[in-house]
Amino acid sequence: MFEFFLNDKEKAYWNEARDFVKNDISTELIRDMDAGKIETGRPLVEKAGAKNLLGARFPVNYGGRSLNWTAEVAAVEEVGVLGTSLSCAFVMPSIVGEALNLFGSDTLKEKYLKPTNQGILYSAEALTEPRGGSDFFGATTMAVRDGDHYILNGEKRFVVGAQDSDYFLVYAKSAPDAAPHESISCFIVERAMGVTVQSIYNLLGTRGGGTGRLVFKDVKVPIENVVGKLHGAYQIFNRMMIPERLLSGAGAVGMGRAAIEVAARYSTRRKAFGSTINNFQAVSFIMADAVASLDAARSLVFAAARLVDSGGDGRRLVSEAKKVGTESAWMAINNAMQMMGGIGYTTVYPIERFLRDCRLAMIWTGTNQIMNLLIQHEYYKELNRKKGDARDVEFDAISPDEEEKNYG
Repeated sequence: MFEFFLNDKEKAYWNEARDFVKNDISTELIRDMDAGKIETGRPLVEKAGAKNLLGARFPVNYGGRSLNWTAEVAAVEEVGVLGTSLSCAFVMPSIVGEALNLFGSDTLKEKYLKPTNQGILYSAEALTEPRGGSDFFGATTMAVRDGDHYILNGEKRFVVGAQDSDYFLVYAKSAPDAAPHESISCFIVERAMGVTVQSIYNLLGTRGGGTGRLVFKDVKVPIENVVGKLHGAYQIFNRMMIPERLLSGAGAVGMGRAAIEVAARYSTRRKAFGSTINNFQAVSFIMADAVASLDAARSLVFAAARLVDSGGDGRRLVSEAKKVGTESAWMAINNAMQMMGGIGYTTVYPIERFLRDCRLAMIWTGTNQIMNLLIQHEYYKELNRKKGDARDVEFDAISPDEEEKNYG
């Protein structure tokens, strides 16, 4: 953890999160969720809400802490050591809350945001559809106006919290004939309005979160439950990529850190050829690779958080934080397993669970290939925008020859 990134308020919140993870979450809960005996992250949310750990960035009058992204990523890294099921449960109030806090009416904030931050209501985001992943505008869930309500029909899948969330943040096509950017609306839909769970998925990892498929069949949603402008959900979706991707990177770094800490302790105890294995270069060098990569990823996560805190356009750095954070964690966990050998592949240690959990982190909230698409797109825009601001080193070539610069 880079404590020097944090001011006193941020550090205090981080310490609260560390204490919470250490003392309030039982090993039994982690085991039962991974075994599928529990299909909900509600126990963590209720406990975190009771300790005022949710809604770090949201106003105090809505149950938050009025802090910032930097404080939140520090806390989420700590929660990340629990694995992706519980870290996802911890950040979901922040993800759904982002839409409510920035775009919701005062009525929606009072009715949903405040009790969510208090751990009273359990929420989920319903975005992905059976026929589309990252294709936001390909949504086929329809919302048709009927007086002072909208009638929703369609399906959403891969919804973490599908099993028992009290309400869902749902994107639906409300103006199918309009331009894509003006065709979708965002709704708060309560389970009690008629949402049904079609199935709960059996997952490789990230188990126990009640991830499933939702069906909306003539679900009647009052018009006051529209979040933001009607047909204007693209603006919300665009903003939601910040909490989803930035916090994914932060949580992954925590999981990677936990794995190499286990492996490091193991390497100072395990003996071979008359010495503990941490003294062997083959072991110590892959540890160094993992540590350096995670430190770089953490630095990027904090840099992205600071940029967003400053009001800057964080699209590129947030995408990099998600990509580099999850891939560094994946490498660190694999290195930890390699250091530990066969025992790391068993359930005697949590490394195998981290490996299963981390694989999803490179897929959800936009695959890392989508991150690549965004990173290069934003970089080219930035390069063009800053043209002429800095020295053009192309003219420092040893033997410049404009005739040889044939661009086809």
